[in-house]
Amino acid sequence: MRVVVQRAAHGSCTVDGKVTGSIAQGLVILLGVMQGDTLAQAKKLAARCVKLRCFSDENDKMNLSVKDIGGSFLVISQFTLCADTASGNRPSFTPAAKPDIANELYEAFVSECRALGVVTETGVFAADMQIELCNSGPVTFILEE
Repeated sequence: MRVVVQRAAHGSCTVDGKVTGSIAQGLVILLGVMQGDTLAQAKKLAARCVKLRCFSDENDKMNLSVKDIGGSFLVISQFTLCADTASGNRPSFTPAAKPDIANELYEAFVSECRALGVVTETGVFAADMQIELCNSGPVTFILEE
């Protein structure tokens, strides 16, 4: 399981002209589920995102989590994060989990974020989404579990 976490001043997801999720300050999280990923990994990765100290404190040090600043998550499923790009010019998506399993683990990740006390907005699984965000910093991390 792999996530790209982007600190955002704001972010939103639009599908077919309708906003499906929108946040003010917080994290935009792109989530890729790979073959063999488990529910335990989804829960552990969600906890890592909730605890990630990537917001500045009064001394301008990254010491605060999204909960510390009262921020939110916008979680977007993105199977392309699982692509194998080691050879050739066309990515292989063989490492990505099958859609039914990927959706189950995506939903588990979102549920765990909410259970851990973070307001969590989402995109639409497997939809053609338009993601807008203002990456603050810019600050971007890649986490894997």
